[in-house]
Amino acid sequence: MKKVLLILIFSSILLKASLINTAFINNDLQILEELDIDTNYITDYKLQKIYKKLLRRNKKDYTKKLNNADLFIPQIKKILKENNIPSAFLYLVMAESNFVLNAKSHKRAMGLWQFMPSTGNLYGLKNNEYVDERMDIVKSTKAAVKHLKYLHKMFGKWYIAAIAYNCGEGRIIEGITRATLDMYCKDNGCYKNKEISKYRKIISKYQKKKTRFSNLNKIYKIVKKWQYKPNIEHLLIEQKGLRRQYIPEESRGYIRKIISLAMMNNSEFLISDNNSHLLNRGICDPIATVKVKGGIHLQNIADLIGISKEKLQKLNQHIKQNIIPPEEKKYSIYIPYSTLARFNANKQNLKPALYEIYKVKSGDSLAKIAKFYKIRYQLIKKFNHLKSNFLSINQKLIIPVDPTVVKRNKIYLVKRGDSLGKIAKLYKINLKKLIKDNNLKTSMIKIGDKIVVRYN
Repeated sequence: MKKVLLILIFSSILLKASLINTAFINNDLQILEELDIDTNYITDYKLQKIYKKLLRRNKKDYTKKLNNADLFIPQIKKILKENNIPSAFLYLVMAESNFVLNAKSHKRAMGLWQFMPSTGNLYGLKNNEYVDERMDIVKSTKAAVKHLKYLHKMFGKWYIAAIAYNCGEGRIIEGITRATLDMYCKDNGCYKNKEISKYRKIISKYQKKKTRFSNLNKIYKIVKKWQYKPNIEHLLIEQKGLRRQYIPEESRGYIRKIISLAMMNNSEFLISDNNSHLLNRGICDPIATVKVKGGIHLQNIADLIGISKEKLQKLNQHIKQNIIPPEEKKYSIYIPYSTLARFNANKQNLKPALYEIYKVKSGDSLAKIAKFYKIRYQLIKKFNHLKSNFLSINQKLIIPVDPTVVKRNKIYLVKRGDSLGKIAKLYKINLKKLIKDNNLKTSMIKIGDKIVVRYN
């Protein structure tokens, strides 16, 4: 009997160690504990399968994603820690968006945390002609924290909050209700229980969209007071012969993926010299938040602090038109922390955006004008307080201009060896347009001629 007991204990230890089999096993168990998951779940076959698959195929991709997000991962970690959110939720971001600020799903979810427009609006994330704050590093993370806290308060477990983040609280309420009823019936038998039968009929109607969620929620509020509490193994179990499981397949994989990605951070391949910096990265601030006046171009800010506009754009993907919302007295943007002293020393030199007066010509439309200036037509419409898309000839429009994007008209002085075709190719414009704009009857030109190059 003792031998059998020893074998069972030894087998259990081997089974737990099979997932990681390194000195980091305690850190892996800590991840489960932070998510309110029993540590025995480390032996879950499907969790092990996903972990080993990611570890086998995605090492390079994993480190690449972490390195690409090196400027804002510490900011996310800081906000999570300040709000007592488990550190593993950093990997919810990786699962949602791969740390891509402007990630977009086919369902119109956007940003690091993949907020839908309605959910983003619920948490105060602006989405208009100038900004989409679902791509704002700090504001979107703070909104996600509020949402996760709301879900945790509702369900009492962090892992359930994570699953609900993926499939919605309504789907979780249905799953927990069904699982609780099944656990009760397994122990007590419900063949002739009219109350349980009534509950199941309501659930069936809800699944077919023949009754309101409020009716399902009434049952949930009753059964959650019972002594039966489904854990992660109960909720993620696959019931044979059922099309609709407690939790959708995508969400079952989702929570296992988050756990696996978090555990990968404890793996030996990150101890190598090339990746050790990822383990040591704390919650210091490699980016700084600064406030600037409305109507200033990102290019002006980039020039002021001595970085490229592209680098500044990378941190500020929420700025749609490369222009700070003109109606804002002050608006927050992000710059590398290393440039903060330079910004503070020179911020009084920031110049507002350039504006042009555009006179509407025959054949013009808001869409055509917007295409030329590489901005959205809604921006022109709002900026000029237009109530419709109708334009009249000679009407004057105020256009906010990014000088690095809009091509300016030029006067070209003809040199030896030049031809109209060569000039047209140089400035990437149509040859016939070049001839027409210069009122030429032939393509003959001579040295010293002034050729007008027009883009509008």
